[in-house]
Amino acid sequence: MTSAEAVLPAGRRREVTRQALSVGVATGAYGVSFGALSVASGLDVWQTQVLSLLLFSGGSQFALVGVLGAGGSGASAVATSTLLGVRNGLYALQTSRFLGVSGLRRLAAAQLTIDESTAVGIAQPEPAARRRGFWLTGLAVFLGWNLMTLLGAVVGTLIGDPRTYGLDAAAGAAFLALLWPRLRAGDAAATAVLAAGVALVASPVLPAGVPVILAALAAVAVGLLRRTRRSGGAS
Repeated sequence: MTSAEAVLPAGRRREVTRQALSVGVATGAYGVSFGALSVASGLDVWQTQVLSLLLFSGGSQFALVGVLGAGGSGASAVATSTLLGVRNGLYALQTSRFLGVSGLRRLAAAQLTIDESTAVGIAQPEPAARRRGFWLTGLAVFLGWNLMTLLGAVVGTLIGDPRTYGLDAAAGAAFLALLWPRLRAGDAAATAVLAAGVALVASPVLPAGVPVILAALAAVAVGLLRRTRRSGGAS
């Protein structure tokens, strides 16, 4: 345990751990859907597992096998997957500010920078809790996602359509429960509504991945505008 972790009260450590594991288990469980869908789209078990181990970005993985399953080319599948992965680069701008890692730990952090680890990390008020939340969530999702990917790929159609079990809804519900307290503030709620509106309007007319990026950029724009106004008021 680092000195930064040691100053975090035991109660807060347990609270952050519960948040991380609840989000990690709910998200990781949905990996069974990817495993089954990937094999059904024509990839074998090992190709499916390598995608979860190395790509490790649910949206990008589903986009890739979705394009392949629909008869698209490998180039278009990779392009669509990469487009969805751009958002992780935006997350890294935020997580790098409180992680403060270098070398191999920086590579590990880059691999674990996903929606869930970023959300749990930035939801914490204390620097030590942010780091704890990021790492625990990232590792929990990574282990769960890969184990369930393997299960879905091996068992395949024997388990039926995994979506009927509500695993996709469970992941979203855990994510929303984490973010809900932060949406009580007027600015945060307005930003969320704007981002969701942008994504809903853009989804029917733009390629997969673009609405997500536009929503993220809308949220960033609101944040920059708020900072500019505060700076102007301070001067």
